[in-house]
Amino acid sequence: MLKFTSLDRETPQIRNPGERRRDFDEIYQRFAADNAAAQASRCSQCGVPFCQDHCPLGNNIPDWLKLVAEGRMEEAYAVSSATNNMPEVCGRICPQDRLCEGSCVIEQSGHGTVTIGAVEQYITETAWDNGWVKPVRPAVERPQSVGIIGAGPAGLAAAEELRRAGIQATVYDRYDRVGGLMIYGIPNFKLEKRVVERRTKHLEASGVRFRLNFEVGRDASLSDLRSDHDAVLIATGVYKPRDLICPGAGNAGVVPALDFLTASNRKGLGDAVAAFDSGALNADGKKVVVIGGGDTAMDCVRTSVRQGALSVSCLYRRDRRNMPGSAREVANAEQEGVRFEWLAAPKAVLGDAQRVTGLRAARMELGAADASGRRAPVEIPDSEFDLDADLVIKALGFEPEDAPALFDAPELAVTARGTIRVDPLTLETSAPGVYAAGDIVRGASLVVWAIRDGREAAAAMIKALSETAARPIAAE
Repeated sequence: MLKFTSLDRETPQIRNPGERRRDFDEIYQRFAADNAAAQASRCSQCGVPFCQDHCPLGNNIPDWLKLVAEGRMEEAYAVSSATNNMPEVCGRICPQDRLCEGSCVIEQSGHGTVTIGAVEQYITETAWDNGWVKPVRPAVERPQSVGIIGAGPAGLAAAEELRRAGIQATVYDRYDRVGGLMIYGIPNFKLEKRVVERRTKHLEASGVRFRLNFEVGRDASLSDLRSDHDAVLIATGVYKPRDLICPGAGNAGVVPALDFLTASNRKGLGDAVAAFDSGALNADGKKVVVIGGGDTAMDCVRTSVRQGALSVSCLYRRDRRNMPGSAREVANAEQEGVRFEWLAAPKAVLGDAQRVTGLRAARMELGAADASGRRAPVEIPDSEFDLDADLVIKALGFEPEDAPALFDAPELAVTARGTIRVDPLTLETSAPGVYAAGDIVRGASLVVWAIRDGREAAAAMIKALSETAARPIAAE
Protein backbone atom coordinates (compact mmCIF):
# COMPACT_ATOMS: atom_id res chain seq x y z
CA MET A 1 0.00 0.00 0.00
CA LEU A 2 0.94 3.72 0.12
CA LYS A 3 2.20 3.62 -3.46
CA PHE A 4 0.54 6.90 -4.41
CA THR A 5 3.95 8.59 -4.43
CA SER A 6 5.32 6.24 -7.09
CA LEU A 7 2.18 5.33 -9.06
CA ASP A 8 0.03 7.89 -10.84
CA ARG A 9 -3.74 7.80 -10.80
CA GLU A 10 -5.09 5.75 -13.68
CA THR A 11 -8.67 5.18 -14.80
CA PRO A 12 -9.90 2.27 -16.92
CA GLN A 13 -9.41 2.79 -20.62
CA ILE A 14 -12.13 4.96 -22.10
CA ARG A 15 -13.40 4.59 -25.64
CA ASN A 16 -12.67 7.53 -27.93
CA PRO A 17 -15.51 10.05 -28.34
CA GLY A 18 -15.94 9.44 -32.06
CA GLU A 19 -16.55 5.74 -31.46
CA ARG A 20 -18.80 6.05 -28.44
CA ARG A 21 -21.03 8.67 -30.09
CA ARG A 22 -22.25 5.95 -32.44
CA ASP A 23 -23.62 3.46 -29.89
CA PHE A 24 -25.02 3.08 -26.40
CA ASP A 25 -22.34 0.74 -25.05
CA GLU A 26 -20.61 1.56 -21.78
CA ILE A 27 -17.73 3.94 -22.41
CA TYR A 28 -15.24 2.62 -19.83
CA GLN A 29 -13.41 -0.67 -20.26
CA ARG A 30 -12.94 -2.96 -17.29
CA PHE A 31 -9.66 -2.82 -15.35
CA ALA A 32 -7.21 -5.61 -16.01
CA ALA A 33 -6.24 -7.48 -12.83
CA ASP A 34 -2.77 -5.92 -12.64
CA ASN A 35 -4.14 -2.42 -13.17
CA ALA A 36 -6.80 -2.85 -10.50
CA ALA A 37 -4.29 -4.15 -7.98
CA ALA A 38 -1.85 -1.36 -8.77
CA GLN A 39 -4.47 1.36 -8.42
CA ALA A 40 -5.78 -0.16 -5.18
CA SER A 41 -2.21 -0.15 -3.82
CA ARG A 42 -2.16 3.65 -4.07
CA CYS A 43 -4.49 3.85 -1.03
CA SER A 44 -2.82 5.54 1.93
CA GLN A 45 -4.79 3.46 4.48
CA CYS A 46 -5.26 6.67 6.46
CA GLY A 47 -6.33 6.51 10.08
CA VAL A 48 -9.50 8.49 9.42
CA PRO A 49 -10.92 7.15 6.13
CA PHE A 50 -12.77 10.16 4.72
CA CYS A 51 -13.71 8.09 1.66
CA GLN A 52 -15.72 5.80 3.93
CA ASP A 53 -17.16 8.72 5.91
CA HIS A 54 -18.40 10.36 2.71
CA CYS A 55 -19.94 7.19 1.30
CA PRO A 56 -23.68 7.11 2.11
CA LEU A 57 -23.39 3.36 2.72
CA GLY A 58 -20.27 3.64 4.87
CA ASN A 59 -18.49 1.14 2.61
CA ASN A 60 -15.28 -0.25 4.09
CA ILE A 61 -13.29 1.15 1.18
CA PRO A 62 -9.72 1.02 2.60
CA ASP A 63 -10.24 -2.62 3.63
CA TRP A 64 -11.32 -3.86 0.22
CA LEU A 65 -8.69 -1.76 -1.56
CA LYS A 66 -6.02 -3.50 0.53
CA LEU A 67 -7.49 -6.92 -0.27
CA VAL A 68 -7.49 -6.15 -4.01
CA ALA A 69 -3.87 -4.98 -3.82
CA GLU A 70 -3.00 -8.31 -2.19
CA GLY A 71 -4.94 -10.32 -4.78
CA ARG A 72 -7.49 -11.58 -2.23
CA MET A 73 -10.44 -10.96 -4.50
CA GLU A 74 -13.07 -13.21 -2.96
CA GLU A 75 -12.46 -11.59 0.43
CA ALA A 76 -12.59 -8.17 -1.21
CA TYR A 77 -16.02 -9.01 -2.61
CA ALA A 78 -17.22 -10.25 0.78
CA VAL A 79 -16.24 -6.94 2.38
CA SER A 80 -17.63 -4.84 -0.47
CA SER A 81 -21.00 -6.61 -0.59
CA ALA A 82 -21.40 -6.62 3.19
CA THR A 83 -22.50 -2.98 3.11
CA ASN A 84 -23.81 -2.62 -0.45
CA ASN A 85 -26.51 -4.66 -2.18
CA MET A 86 -25.50 -3.42 -5.66
CA PRO A 87 -21.77 -2.61 -5.73
CA GLU A 88 -21.60 -3.23 -9.48
CA VAL A 89 -24.22 -0.50 -9.97
CA CYS A 90 -22.65 2.02 -7.59
CA GLY A 91 -19.23 1.44 -9.13
CA ARG A 92 -20.67 2.53 -12.47
CA ILE A 93 -23.04 5.39 -11.69
CA CYS A 94 -22.16 6.91 -8.32
CA PRO A 95 -20.74 10.44 -8.66
CA GLN A 96 -17.53 9.38 -6.94
CA ASP A 97 -16.01 12.79 -7.59
CA ARG A 98 -18.60 14.23 -5.17
CA LEU A 99 -18.47 11.37 -2.65
CA CYS A 100 -15.68 8.90 -1.84
CA GLU A 101 -13.07 9.97 -4.40
CA GLY A 102 -13.72 13.65 -3.81
CA SER A 103 -12.89 13.10 -0.13
CA CYS A 104 -9.80 10.93 -0.67
CA VAL A 105 -6.87 12.13 1.46
CA ILE A 106 -4.30 11.70 -1.31
CA GLU A 107 -6.55 13.69 -3.64
CA GLN A 108 -6.44 16.55 -1.15
CA SER A 109 -2.64 16.26 -1.01
CA GLY A 110 -2.36 16.67 -4.76
CA HIS A 111 -1.49 13.10 -5.77
CA GLY A 112 -4.80 12.25 -7.44
CA THR A 113 -7.51 10.17 -5.84
CA VAL A 114 -7.63 6.39 -5.81
CA THR A 115 -10.00 5.22 -8.56
CA ILE A 116 -12.42 3.77 -6.02
CA GLY A 117 -15.45 3.39 -8.29
CA ALA A 118 -13.59 1.51 -11.01
CA VAL A 119 -12.02 -0.86 -8.46
CA GLU A 120 -15.43 -1.47 -6.87
CA GLN A 121 -16.87 -2.39 -10.26
CA TYR A 122 -13.87 -4.66 -10.96
CA ILE A 123 -14.34 -6.49 -7.65
CA THR A 124 -17.99 -7.28 -8.29
CA GLU A 125 -17.59 -8.25 -11.94
CA THR A 126 -14.81 -10.61 -10.86
CA ALA A 127 -17.17 -12.05 -8.26
CA TRP A 128 -19.91 -12.63 -10.84
CA ASP A 129 -17.40 -14.25 -13.21
CA ASN A 130 -16.22 -16.65 -10.52
CA GLY A 131 -19.62 -17.56 -9.10
CA TRP A 132 -19.03 -15.89 -5.74
CA VAL A 133 -22.37 -14.03 -5.85
CA LYS A 134 -24.68 -16.57 -4.22
CA PRO A 135 -28.45 -16.37 -3.74
CA VAL A 136 -29.54 -15.59 -0.20
CA ARG A 137 -30.28 -18.73 1.79
CA PRO A 138 -31.61 -17.76 5.24
CA ALA A 139 -30.95 -20.17 8.08
CA VAL A 140 -34.65 -20.13 9.02
CA GLU A 141 -37.64 -19.21 6.87
CA ARG A 142 -40.14 -17.07 8.76
CA PRO A 143 -43.85 -16.90 7.91
CA GLN A 144 -43.96 -13.09 8.14
CA SER A 145 -44.06 -11.12 4.93
CA VAL A 146 -43.41 -7.58 3.72
CA GLY A 147 -44.99 -5.97 0.68
CA ILE A 148 -42.67 -3.52 -1.08
CA ILE A 149 -44.10 -0.89 -3.42
CA GLY A 150 -41.45 -0.03 -5.99
CA ALA A 151 -38.77 -2.14 -7.71
CA GLY A 152 -36.10 0.55 -7.71
CA PRO A 153 -32.85 0.47 -5.70
CA ALA A 154 -34.45 1.18 -2.30
CA GLY A 155 -37.06 -1.54 -2.73
CA LEU A 156 -34.59 -4.09 -4.09
CA ALA A 157 -32.04 -3.46 -1.33
CA ALA A 158 -34.74 -3.84 1.31
CA ALA A 159 -36.03 -7.05 -0.28
CA GLU A 160 -32.62 -8.68 -0.17
CA GLU A 161 -32.04 -7.70 3.46
CA LEU A 162 -35.46 -9.05 4.44
CA ARG A 163 -34.67 -12.35 2.76
CA ARG A 164 -31.41 -12.60 4.73
CA ALA A 165 -33.58 -12.56 7.84
CA GLY A 166 -35.88 -15.21 6.39
CA ILE A 167 -38.80 -12.81 5.93
CA GLN A 168 -40.89 -13.24 2.78
CA ALA A 169 -40.70 -10.28 0.40
CA THR A 170 -43.04 -9.40 -2.46
CA VAL A 171 -42.18 -6.40 -4.65
CA TYR A 172 -45.00 -4.63 -6.50
CA ASP A 173 -44.18 -2.32 -9.40
CA ARG A 174 -46.26 -0.40 -11.94
CA TYR A 175 -43.81 -1.10 -14.75
CA ASP A 176 -43.14 -4.26 -16.72
CA ARG A 177 -39.50 -4.66 -15.70
CA VAL A 178 -37.63 -4.61 -12.41
CA GLY A 179 -35.21 -1.77 -11.74
CA GLY A 180 -37.09 1.51 -11.83
CA LEU A 181 -34.95 4.37 -13.10
CA MET A 182 -31.98 1.99 -13.38
CA ILE A 183 -33.82 0.41 -16.32
CA TYR A 184 -35.86 3.25 -17.80
CA GLY A 185 -34.05 6.40 -16.68
CA ILE A 186 -30.32 5.68 -16.87
CA PRO A 187 -28.88 5.11 -20.36
CA ASN A 188 -26.92 2.01 -21.32
CA PHE A 189 -23.66 3.92 -21.77
CA LYS A 190 -23.65 4.43 -17.99
CA LEU A 191 -25.39 1.25 -16.84
CA GLU A 192 -26.05 -1.61 -19.21
CA LYS A 193 -29.42 -3.24 -18.66
CA ARG A 194 -27.84 -6.68 -18.36
CA VAL A 195 -26.29 -5.54 -15.07
CA VAL A 196 -29.72 -4.78 -13.57
CA GLU A 197 -31.32 -7.88 -15.08
CA ARG A 198 -28.57 -10.06 -13.60
CA ARG A 199 -29.23 -8.60 -10.16
CA THR A 200 -32.98 -9.19 -10.61
CA LYS A 201 -32.37 -12.88 -11.34
CA HIS A 202 -30.20 -13.07 -8.23
CA LEU A 203 -33.05 -11.68 -6.12
CA GLU A 204 -35.55 -14.08 -7.66
CA ALA A 205 -33.20 -16.95 -6.85
CA SER A 206 -33.07 -15.58 -3.30
CA GLY A 207 -36.83 -15.96 -2.98
CA VAL A 208 -37.97 -12.40 -3.70
CA ARG A 209 -41.28 -12.40 -5.55
CA PHE A 210 -42.15 -9.74 -8.12
CA ARG A 211 -45.60 -8.61 -9.21
CA LEU A 212 -45.14 -6.32 -12.20
CA ASN A 213 -47.64 -4.17 -14.07
CA PHE A 214 -49.24 -3.81 -10.65
CA GLU A 215 -50.23 -0.32 -9.59
CA VAL A 216 -51.16 0.34 -5.99
CA GLY A 217 -54.23 2.53 -6.10
CA ARG A 218 -55.49 0.78 -9.24
CA ASP A 219 -55.00 -2.96 -8.69
CA ALA A 220 -55.07 -2.76 -4.90
CA SER A 221 -55.16 -0.10 -2.23
CA LEU A 222 -52.52 0.42 0.40
CA SER A 223 -55.05 -0.93 2.88
CA ASP A 224 -55.24 -4.15 0.87
CA LEU A 225 -51.48 -4.59 1.04
CA ARG A 226 -51.50 -3.91 4.76
CA SER A 227 -54.03 -6.73 5.14
CA ASP A 228 -51.95 -9.13 3.05
CA HIS A 229 -48.58 -8.44 4.71
CA ASP A 230 -47.15 -7.94 8.17
CA ALA A 231 -45.49 -4.71 7.04
CA VAL A 232 -45.38 -2.56 3.92
CA LEU A 233 -42.53 -0.48 2.50
CA ILE A 234 -43.21 2.43 0.13
CA ALA A 235 -40.20 2.87 -2.15
CA THR A 236 -41.75 4.41 -5.24
CA GLY A 237 -39.19 7.11 -5.94
CA VAL A 238 -40.22 10.48 -7.38
CA TYR A 239 -41.32 10.71 -10.99
CA LYS A 240 -43.33 13.92 -11.32
CA PRO A 241 -41.25 16.32 -13.47
CA ARG A 242 -40.80 19.94 -12.51
CA ASP A 243 -42.29 22.07 -15.21
CA LEU A 244 -40.80 24.77 -17.37
CA ILE A 245 -42.58 28.06 -16.72
CA CYS A 246 -42.19 30.47 -19.60
CA PRO A 247 -44.08 31.43 -22.79
CA GLY A 248 -44.25 28.52 -25.23
CA ALA A 249 -43.50 25.86 -22.62
CA GLY A 250 -46.54 23.87 -23.77
CA ASN A 251 -45.57 23.77 -27.44
CA ALA A 252 -45.12 20.48 -29.24
CA GLY A 253 -41.41 19.71 -29.16
CA VAL A 254 -40.98 20.57 -25.46
CA VAL A 255 -40.71 17.23 -23.64
CA PRO A 256 -39.95 15.99 -20.10
CA ALA A 257 -36.53 14.39 -19.61
CA LEU A 258 -37.88 11.11 -18.24
CA ASP A 259 -40.26 10.66 -21.18
CA PHE A 260 -37.32 11.15 -23.54
CA LEU A 261 -35.01 8.77 -21.66
CA THR A 262 -37.70 6.12 -21.15
CA ALA A 263 -38.50 6.09 -24.86
CA SER A 264 -34.82 5.67 -25.70
CA ASN A 265 -34.28 2.91 -23.15
CA ARG A 266 -37.42 1.05 -24.19
CA LYS A 267 -36.33 1.23 -27.81
CA GLY A 268 -32.96 -0.22 -26.83
CA LEU A 269 -34.75 -3.03 -25.01
CA GLY A 270 -36.65 -3.89 -28.18
CA ASP A 271 -40.03 -2.45 -27.24
CA ALA A 272 -42.37 -0.78 -29.71
CA VAL A 273 -42.30 2.94 -28.91
CA ALA A 274 -44.69 4.94 -31.09
CA ALA A 275 -43.55 8.34 -29.78
CA PHE A 276 -39.94 7.47 -30.65
CA ASP A 277 -40.79 6.18 -34.12
CA SER A 278 -42.85 9.28 -34.88
CA GLY A 279 -39.92 11.50 -33.96
CA ALA A 280 -41.64 13.15 -31.00
CA LEU A 281 -39.17 11.60 -28.52
CA ASN A 282 -36.25 11.09 -30.89
CA ALA A 283 -33.37 13.54 -31.34
CA ASP A 284 -32.26 12.19 -34.73
CA GLY A 285 -31.56 15.04 -37.14
CA LYS A 286 -32.64 17.72 -34.66
CA LYS A 287 -31.11 20.67 -32.90
CA VAL A 288 -31.56 19.83 -29.23
CA VAL A 289 -31.49 22.10 -26.19
CA VAL A 290 -31.58 20.50 -22.74
CA ILE A 291 -32.49 22.72 -19.80
CA GLY A 292 -30.98 21.66 -16.47
CA GLY A 293 -27.69 20.93 -14.77
CA GLY A 294 -28.05 17.58 -13.01
CA ASP A 295 -27.14 14.05 -13.98
CA THR A 296 -30.50 13.61 -15.72
CA ALA A 297 -29.63 16.54 -17.99
CA MET A 298 -26.28 14.87 -18.75
CA ASP A 299 -28.09 11.64 -19.61
CA CYS A 300 -30.33 13.59 -22.01
CA VAL A 301 -27.56 15.45 -23.82
CA ARG A 302 -25.44 12.33 -24.24
CA THR A 303 -28.43 10.28 -25.39
CA SER A 304 -29.26 12.99 -27.96
CA VAL A 305 -25.73 12.78 -29.34
CA ARG A 306 -26.06 9.03 -29.81
CA GLN A 307 -29.44 9.35 -31.48
CA GLY A 308 -27.89 11.51 -34.18
CA ALA A 309 -28.81 15.06 -33.19
CA LEU A 310 -27.44 17.80 -35.44
CA SER A 311 -26.39 19.81 -32.40
CA VAL A 312 -26.82 19.50 -28.63
CA SER A 313 -26.70 22.37 -26.15
CA CYS A 314 -27.18 22.37 -22.39
CA LEU A 315 -28.58 25.47 -20.70
CA TYR A 316 -27.82 25.90 -17.00
CA ARG A 317 -28.55 28.94 -14.89
CA ARG A 318 -25.50 28.66 -12.63
CA ASP A 319 -21.83 28.20 -13.50
CA ARG A 320 -19.84 25.01 -13.96
CA ARG A 321 -18.59 25.00 -10.39
CA ASN A 322 -22.13 25.09 -9.00
CA MET A 323 -23.55 22.45 -11.30
CA PRO A 324 -25.24 19.65 -9.29
CA GLY A 325 -24.33 16.92 -11.77
CA SER A 326 -21.13 14.88 -11.78
CA ALA A 327 -18.07 16.73 -13.11
CA ARG A 328 -17.06 13.48 -14.82
CA GLU A 329 -20.34 13.39 -16.73
CA VAL A 330 -19.94 17.00 -17.83
CA ALA A 331 -16.44 16.23 -19.12
CA ASN A 332 -17.70 13.17 -20.99
CA ALA A 333 -20.49 15.21 -22.56
CA GLU A 334 -18.06 17.90 -23.70
CA GLN A 335 -15.80 15.29 -25.28
CA GLU A 336 -18.82 13.99 -27.20
CA GLY A 337 -19.59 17.40 -28.65
CA VAL A 338 -22.15 18.90 -26.28
CA ARG A 339 -22.07 22.69 -25.98
CA PHE A 340 -22.71 24.19 -22.54
CA GLU A 341 -24.33 27.54 -22.03
CA TRP A 342 -23.36 28.36 -18.45
CA LEU A 343 -25.12 31.11 -16.49
CA ALA A 344 -28.09 31.12 -18.84
CA ALA A 345 -31.80 30.66 -18.14
CA PRO A 346 -34.79 30.15 -20.47
CA LYS A 347 -37.07 33.10 -21.18
CA ALA A 348 -39.36 31.71 -23.90
CA VAL A 349 -39.75 28.80 -26.28
CA LEU A 350 -39.91 30.08 -29.84
CA GLY A 351 -42.23 28.73 -32.53
CA ASP A 352 -45.90 27.90 -32.20
CA ALA A 353 -48.16 25.26 -30.68
CA GLN A 354 -47.26 22.75 -33.41
CA ARG A 355 -43.48 23.09 -33.43
CA VAL A 356 -40.43 24.52 -31.71
CA THR A 357 -37.99 26.69 -33.65
CA GLY A 358 -35.74 27.91 -30.89
CA LEU A 359 -35.24 28.96 -27.29
CA ARG A 360 -34.78 32.50 -26.02
CA ALA A 361 -32.53 32.74 -22.98
CA ALA A 362 -30.92 35.38 -20.81
CA ARG A 363 -27.46 35.58 -19.30
CA MET A 364 -27.24 35.28 -15.52
CA GLU A 365 -24.81 36.17 -12.77
CA LEU A 366 -24.53 34.72 -9.29
CA GLY A 367 -25.85 36.95 -6.52
CA ALA A 368 -26.24 36.44 -2.79
CA ALA A 369 -26.77 32.99 -1.32
CA ASP A 370 -30.37 31.74 -1.16
CA ALA A 371 -32.02 29.58 1.52
CA SER A 372 -30.11 26.51 0.32
CA GLY A 373 -26.78 28.25 0.87
CA ARG A 374 -26.05 28.43 -2.86
CA ARG A 375 -25.59 31.75 -4.65
CA ALA A 376 -28.80 32.57 -6.47
CA PRO A 377 -28.70 33.32 -10.21
CA VAL A 378 -29.75 36.85 -11.14
CA GLU A 379 -30.65 37.91 -14.68
CA ILE A 380 -28.34 40.40 -16.39
CA PRO A 381 -30.44 43.16 -18.00
CA ASP A 382 -30.55 43.29 -21.81
CA SER A 383 -28.66 40.00 -22.15
CA GLU A 384 -31.16 37.92 -24.12
CA PHE A 385 -29.98 35.61 -26.90
CA ASP A 386 -31.56 32.89 -29.06
CA LEU A 387 -30.63 29.26 -29.62
CA ASP A 388 -31.90 27.24 -32.59
CA ALA A 389 -33.89 24.22 -31.45
CA ASP A 390 -36.25 21.58 -32.84
CA LEU A 391 -36.45 19.71 -29.54
CA VAL A 392 -36.34 21.19 -26.02
CA ILE A 393 -35.91 18.75 -23.15
CA LYS A 394 -36.88 19.76 -19.62
CA ALA A 395 -34.45 18.24 -17.10
CA LEU A 396 -35.41 20.41 -14.15
CA GLY A 397 -35.69 17.71 -11.51
CA PHE A 398 -38.49 15.63 -10.04
CA GLU A 399 -41.10 16.00 -7.33
CA PRO A 400 -43.12 13.38 -5.45
CA GLU A 401 -46.53 12.30 -6.60
CA ASP A 402 -49.44 12.72 -4.18
CA ALA A 403 -48.96 9.41 -2.36
CA PRO A 404 -52.03 9.64 -0.06
CA ALA A 405 -54.31 10.21 -3.06
CA LEU A 406 -52.47 7.74 -5.30
CA PHE A 407 -52.71 4.93 -2.74
CA ASP A 408 -56.13 5.92 -1.38
CA ALA A 409 -54.42 6.33 1.99
CA PRO A 410 -55.32 9.67 3.63
CA GLU A 411 -53.67 8.43 6.82
CA LEU A 412 -50.23 8.93 5.24
CA ALA A 413 -48.70 12.19 6.44
CA VAL A 414 -46.51 14.15 4.06
CA THR A 415 -44.05 17.01 4.43
CA ALA A 416 -44.39 20.50 2.99
CA ARG A 417 -42.42 19.23 -0.02
CA GLY A 418 -44.90 16.41 -0.59
CA THR A 419 -42.50 13.66 0.47
CA ILE A 420 -43.75 11.01 2.89
CA ARG A 421 -43.12 11.91 6.51
CA VAL A 422 -41.30 9.19 8.48
CA ASP A 423 -39.79 8.61 11.87
CA PRO A 424 -36.11 9.45 11.24
CA LEU A 425 -34.92 6.50 13.32
CA THR A 426 -37.19 3.74 12.00
CA LEU A 427 -38.50 5.18 8.68
CA GLU A 428 -42.01 4.20 9.79
CA THR A 429 -44.73 6.47 8.43
CA SER A 430 -47.78 7.84 10.23
CA ALA A 431 -49.57 4.61 9.24
CA PRO A 432 -48.52 1.86 11.68
CA GLY A 433 -46.58 -0.92 10.01
CA VAL A 434 -46.02 1.12 6.86
CA TYR A 435 -42.47 2.31 6.17
CA ALA A 436 -41.01 4.47 3.42
CA ALA A 437 -37.52 4.77 1.96
CA GLY A 438 -35.56 6.38 -0.84
CA ASP A 439 -36.52 9.38 -2.93
CA ILE A 440 -40.14 9.34 -1.80
CA VAL A 441 -38.78 10.36 1.62
CA ARG A 442 -35.67 12.42 0.88
CA GLY A 443 -36.63 13.85 -2.53
CA ALA A 444 -34.83 13.19 -5.80
CA SER A 445 -31.39 11.87 -4.91
CA LEU A 446 -28.79 9.23 -5.77
CA VAL A 447 -29.07 5.47 -6.16
CA VAL A 448 -26.55 4.99 -3.36
CA TRP A 449 -28.74 6.92 -0.93
CA ALA A 450 -31.76 4.85 -1.97
CA ILE A 451 -29.83 1.64 -1.25
CA ARG A 452 -28.87 2.94 2.17
CA ASP A 453 -32.46 3.90 2.97
CA GLY A 454 -33.73 0.52 1.80
CA ARG A 455 -31.25 -1.27 4.06
CA GLU A 456 -32.18 0.89 7.05
CA ALA A 457 -35.91 0.38 6.48
CA ALA A 458 -35.39 -3.38 6.24
CA ALA A 459 -33.42 -3.39 9.50
CA ALA A 460 -36.23 -1.49 11.24
CA MET A 461 -38.89 -3.85 9.88
CA ILE A 462 -36.89 -6.92 10.85
CA LYS A 463 -36.56 -5.56 14.40
CA ALA A 464 -40.25 -4.71 14.63
CA LEU A 465 -41.39 -8.06 13.21
CA SER A 466 -39.05 -9.94 15.54
CA GLU A 467 -40.85 -8.33 18.47
CA THR A 468 -44.35 -9.30 17.33
CA ALA A 469 -46.03 -12.65 17.02
CA ALA A 470 -45.89 -14.10 13.51
CA ARG A 471 -49.11 -14.73 11.68
CA PRO A 472 -49.82 -16.76 8.51
CA ILE A 473 -49.21 -15.12 5.17
CA ALA A 474 -52.43 -14.32 3.34
CA ALA A 475 -52.98 -16.57 0.34
CA GLU A 476 -52.43 -15.00 -3.08
